[in-house]
Amino acid sequence: MRFLRYIIILFALLLWSGGMSSTVSHWLYQVGIIADDYRFGDLYRLSTLPQFKEPKPVCSPSNRSTDTASTHLYLIGDSFSEPERLSQYDFRVSHYQRVAWDFRQRAQLDPTKRNVLLIESIERHVREHFAGNVQELVVEKDTAQHPSLRPSFWQRLNNEFHRSDVEERLESTLFSRDWAFWFKELKASLTLNWFDRASSSVSLSKDRQHVFLHSDTDTGKPLNSSFSSLTDPEVNTLVDSINSVASRYKQLGFDAVYLSIIPNKASILEPERAAYNHLIERIQASPALQVPFINTYEAYKNSSVPPYLKSDTHWSCEGRALWLELVRKKAQI
Repeated sequence: MRFLRYIIILFALLLWSGGMSSTVSHWLYQVGIIADDYRFGDLYRLSTLPQFKEPKPVCSPSNRSTDTASTHLYLIGDSFSEPERLSQYDFRVSHYQRVAWDFRQRAQLDPTKRNVLLIESIERHVREHFAGNVQELVVEKDTAQHPSLRPSFWQRLNNEFHRSDVEERLESTLFSRDWAFWFKELKASLTLNWFDRASSSVSLSKDRQHVFLHSDTDTGKPLNSSFSSLTDPEVNTLVDSINSVASRYKQLGFDAVYLSIIPNKASILEPERAAYNHLIERIQASPALQVPFINTYEAYKNSSVPPYLKSDTHWSCEGRALWLELVRKKAQI
């Protein structure tokens, strides 16, 4: 019995460590002890409503990458450009480097190549991303002298044990299996059917056919919502910031800089929900904008196929393919 108690204690400590540490949590996922709780989509994970449950598809890469291509592509982006969704194989380039917003990477440009920078952001974060100077990609003449932007010990410790994520990681570690989802679905369905309430993290469309991230629809989130107030001076400030960022990166050696704003799901599927602020259209239509843009909003609005996954904030394989085609035509990559 004592041996069994020790085994139980060790297993509990292992699960607790997974909740406390992102590294341990990732390792537990790799070895199969915990399951990926995003496997049915991020919006299903938040709502646990069974009508929005579907496995996330794996979209086929385009297999366009080539060692002889004359273009090097650098991308500053959010979750839409994470490695699980985009890679070098989707573009006709001989070099590809992606850096996430709020992180920094060094890059050394090859002057014998065409160096292209693509700045991608979901609509809900545009006002935050361009509120200041974009410095995620640090261009160096010689990266061998400064091979990495290594965070300090305290920064690494803070990233490893980020207190605001502990509760979420613990829940993922303990309740990511199908049996847990069954109970969550039951609770979510009863709450919706009996009390007309869904999780505070999501919003349902008026016909209940779609689920959105709550921050996209909540006018109390002025920096994120598609339906919060947006004045003309604010648009002008954003355009000036975008122009400034592109100009600085071109001075650092980039041959071309492109802007891609991906619409919030609610902006496309339920724009009549409230007074849509038309952030993307107003930026793109500004006569002061000097940066060529990927017009995803117009393409998604007129798409004959669903550009978004039913259970997720991100694009479907069809929406991804449509975006890639727009990028290839505009940037010639």
